[in-house]
Amino acid sequence: MPLREERDIVLSRQVVRKLTQELNFSLVDQTKMVTAASELSRNTVVYGRGGEMRWEVLENGPKKGLRLSFEDSGPGIADVNLALTDGWTSGSGMGMGLSGSKRLVNEFDIRTAEGAGTCVTIARWR
Repeated sequence: MPLREERDIVLSRQVVRKLTQELNFSLVDQTKMVTAASELSRNTVVYGRGGEMRWEVLENGPKKGLRLSFEDSGPGIADVNLALTDGWTSGSGMGMGLSGSKRLVNEFDIRTAEGAGTCVTIARWR
């Protein structure tokens, strides 16, 4: 789904809530995924100048999960380690988006290059 403006951030939260409910995630796990999706959607719109969110339902035997990818073709992140530091922000936020999202999920991956955009992929299992 496209992430171009504020309303897309709201829509991404709604999609993730629906997917986690369909996968029978607990209310706590639903909230964690929706919160992470909201933060990463906002980063995609605000810092990445727009992009998209993709999702994939995961199955590993009896385990089920949800993988979300947030990709943009914005300016990229110059220093990923710094960007993952609590409290650091390149804008006017609280600096909890990337680091907070990482703590809310079971899997977290970030690919970025200056001038070539960013792709953050997260997954949570139930």
